[in-house]
Amino acid sequence: MKERNFQQLLDARGRLGKFLCVGLDSEFSRIPLSARTDSIADSIAGFNRAIVEATKDFVCAYKPNVAFYEAYGDEGYSALRRTVLDIHTIVPDVPVILDAKRADIGSTNANYAKMAFEYIQADAITVHPYLGGEALLPFLTRAEKGVIVLCRTSNLGAGEFQDLLVNSEPLYRFVARRVASKWNKNGNCGLVVGATYPDELHEVREIVGDMPILIPGIGAQGGDLQKVVSAGRDSHGRGIILSSSRGILFASDGVDFAEAARRETEKLHTLISQYMRI
Repeated sequence: MKERNFQQLLDARGRLGKFLCVGLDSEFSRIPLSARTDSIADSIAGFNRAIVEATKDFVCAYKPNVAFYEAYGDEGYSALRRTVLDIHTIVPDVPVILDAKRADIGSTNANYAKMAFEYIQADAITVHPYLGGEALLPFLTRAEKGVIVLCRTSNLGAGEFQDLLVNSEPLYRFVARRVASKWNKNGNCGLVVGATYPDELHEVREIVGDMPILIPGIGAQGGDLQKVVSAGRDSHGRGIILSSSRGILFASDGVDFAEAARRETEKLHTLISQYMRI
């Protein structure tokens, strides 16, 4: 079987006009009672499967955040792996980004990479840049897998370190420049830039050219979608992975949760498509 290639899958979705990523932050306590069983693993995996079936027509990627699975130990990890395999089966042309934000020394990262890409079977992973490119080689050398580096995050306290000057420019810009110029030798890197910082997003796009940018925060965190699309798209009118989680997953706590998720996804997809034409 041919190896899945994250960048190729993402490019193909972009050519279809799909730029919305559904974040599968499937917090068990918020899963509707109608979707729960006696098993936590079955409940989370079943809920996610219903969300994927309902939203698959409008997405460029799915992004499970490992924290919402690790919290439940073996059952959580079982649900995470089942979810990724379900996505590969239901929509094999849609990539899965494991939102794990991993970073450590090289030998540890080698095992993180094995977990993410071989056990979980994700197509991409989010990572921290703090330990440098040498430490990230176990990710970067897997040319078919996406390595999405935190750059300018969406949280309120992001500037505590990310705005510090390095070589006369803010650290987030230095990170963007280093990833684009040094780490992206296999063409498999991307960056994370929060939707709550559209000006900084524009700066990063100017630095990195057509590299994909994962943009969380367009839903519950309040990012301005029109500004984000304008600031983030690349020279081909693509290159953005706009992520929304809670606003889609928990659009309804009733038996219609999947239908409500589809409505919210379609609404966001339609808005993104409109803004892409401006």
